[in-house]
Amino acid sequence: MNAICPQATKVSFHDYQPELDNFRQTVLNGLAHEYKQIPPKFFYDERGSQLFEAILEQLEYYVPHVEKQLYRDYAVEIAALIGKDAVLIEPGSGSCEKIQLLLDALSPAAYVPMDISGDFLRQSAASLGDAFPWLHIHAACLDFTRALHLPHTVPQGRRVVFIPGSSLGNFDLPDAQQFLSHIAQLVGKGGGLLIGVDRKKDKAVLETAYNDPAGMTAAFNLNLLVRINNELQGTFDLDQFAHYAHYNEAMGRIEMHLTSLKNQSVQVAGKTFQFAQGERIHTENSYKYHPQEFVTLATAAGFTCEQHWTDAANLFGIYYCTV
Repeated sequence: MNAICPQATKVSFHDYQPELDNFRQTVLNGLAHEYKQIPPKFFYDERGSQLFEAILEQLEYYVPHVEKQLYRDYAVEIAALIGKDAVLIEPGSGSCEKIQLLLDALSPAAYVPMDISGDFLRQSAASLGDAFPWLHIHAACLDFTRALHLPHTVPQGRRVVFIPGSSLGNFDLPDAQQFLSHIAQLVGKGGGLLIGVDRKKDKAVLETAYNDPAGMTAAFNLNLLVRINNELQGTFDLDQFAHYAHYNEAMGRIEMHLTSLKNQSVQVAGKTFQFAQGERIHTENSYKYHPQEFVTLATAAGFTCEQHWTDAANLFGIYYCTV
């Protein structure tokens, strides 16, 4: 379905209906697994997207603060590498906040934000169109972990995918390489990738980032159970589950879980699931990479890393890669 956002005439919205995918079956299969698990892409209903934006405001979650400063510091240098009039594509665009730090320097021919939360995407694209009335925006509501569709309205031109934050970290390693390979195919020879990558660092810094005192990450994690209750006739008692995040040093990743606080049974879509006290639902991984680890991964996917920027404390890295 295509529609024009009324707030900006240069903003179009393309709904690929990703949530018709398999939320129900994925949840049922994941809860039936010996080690219960639900993929993190299902965090992002409208409320989940709002909570994620709140996480980005927490001082303990250093990624957005460090990354945005890097874009401010190096926007001219980044633009010189990418060149003007590119078609910018952003999977998992969220509020489209970070791209705004680069738009004036890049002057792209078009911008394609992609997100799984349709209402949130529509609002974000319209707001961006109001702020940058010269920009042609082609918003695509889709699940970028499964397919990357470019709307037919997107003009020809050099394609550059923009992935800020640490979204790559949500993929297990084989899937991360496959995802990058799909991006390489999408942009084609001469195309580019500007990507943020969180670095391995002190365990205490990482665990504090995912257990913010304000409880935004906990609310974000628990909202998955709210969504199941609302959409799949679930009976989760949120007072009987707790957010748990820790750094698995052996795997190089933060793991997020929801822990059952007692022995209990829960119904979802007419099926009953038993939880023992202390049993967990694994909801997210966030892998961290040393610079050479990421370069090796990107190279295996078909990219050449052209430039790398980082902050003085080596907390976070931005890479520009080409095919």
